Amino acid sequence: MDIELLQGPQIAPHVEALAHLRITVFREFPYLYDGSLDYEAEYLDTYVRSESSLCVLVRDEGRVVGASTALPLADETVEFQHPFLTAGWDPARIFYCAESVVLPAWRGRGLGVRFFAEREAHARQLGRFDWCAFCAVQRPAGHPRRPTDYQPLDDFWARRGYRHHPELHTQYHWRDLDEAEASAKPMSFWLKELTA
Repeated sequence: MDIELLQGPQIAPHVEALAHLRITVFREFPYLYDGSLDYEAEYLDTYVRSESSLCVLVRDEGRVVGASTALPLADETVEFQHPFLTAGWDPARIFYCAESVVLPAWRGRGLGVRFFAEREAHARQLGRFDWCAFCAVQRPAGHPRRPTDYQPLDDFWARRGYRHHPELHTQYHWRDLDEAEASAKPMSFWLKELTA
C-alpha cells in the first residue's frame, strides 16, 4: 500500500476516486448512505478550497482503497460549526477530523490508527488548535438494518484518546438505502485535547 498526504488543491485530482470510495463504504451500517457523485463532489470541494485541509490517501497498485480527511472547523460549513458555536466553543481552535473510509479487504491493517495519527500530527503542525473533533451517526440499537456482528467503534475512538460529548449534537440529512427522500440523521461529536 502507498500512503500519500495531500493538502487543499492537491486533493482536486482525486475527488472522483474519493467520491466513489465514500459512496461504497458509507452504504454500510451505520450510515446506510445512498449517495451521488454530484453531492460528493460538492462536499469534497470544501476540502479542496481549504489551504489547511488534509487528505490521507491510500492506494494499492494504483487503486484508491482508503482515505481520511480533515480541516479546520472554521473552514467547514456553518452546519458543522453550529453545535460548537451554540455551546460556546471557538471553531478557530478546533481541527475537524471528517471521514475515515477503507474498503473491506484492506481493513485490519492499521489504517484507522494511522489516519488519526496523521490528522492529529497535521493539526499540531498547523499550531493553532487546542482540540480535534469528529462526529458519528447515532443509530438505535434495534435498527432493522443493524448487522448481528456489528461492532461500534466507540472503544477504538476511546483508545485514541477521544471522549464522547453528547451535548454537542446536530442533524445531517441524507437518503438511506431504503428511503425515497433524504431525512435527518442524529449526529454527536467526540473530542480530544491536543497536547504538544
